[in-house]
Amino acid sequence: MGNPFVHIELSTGDVAKASKFYKSLFQWKYTQQMGGEYTMVDVGTGTGGGMMKSPPGAPTMWLPYVEVDDVKATIAKAKKLGANVVVEFMPIGEMGAIGVFIDPTGAALGVWAPTKKAAPAKKAAAKKAAPAKKAAAKKAAKPAKKKSGKKG
Repeated sequence: MGNPFVHIELSTGDVAKASKFYKSLFQWKYTQQMGGEYTMVDVGTGTGGGMMKSPPGAPTMWLPYVEVDDVKATIAKAKKLGANVVVEFMPIGEMGAIGVFIDPTGAALGVWAPTKKAAPAKKAAAKKAAPAKKAAAKKAAKPAKKKSGKKG
């Protein structure tokens, strides 16, 4: 199975105006993040996204993000295949990291990799103990050998 689109982001010069427009048009719900610098977009079902103020000189545009296992490896591969890298690797707090490139045809695309969480100690211990538990259960299920009551 291929990599899914997981996030769509609007970079705009007027976040308040865009938020009002899309809320009226689609009834989207918003949550402010990063001290109000980023607006998360809850679309209900499907792929959600966000809105942020465009950096100076950047165009107003929507940018889709595709989930990948490794941002650095994906960006390196895209570059090797002819992409122009815009953002090599940018951590997003403890949530994960992004990268952005322009493909050889001129289309912008972002990639996203969530932070891999370690399995909780309890689950890891249970996973390690599972083979021993299975062996013990198998042994308990076998009928015990009967001892002969005759003496030799």
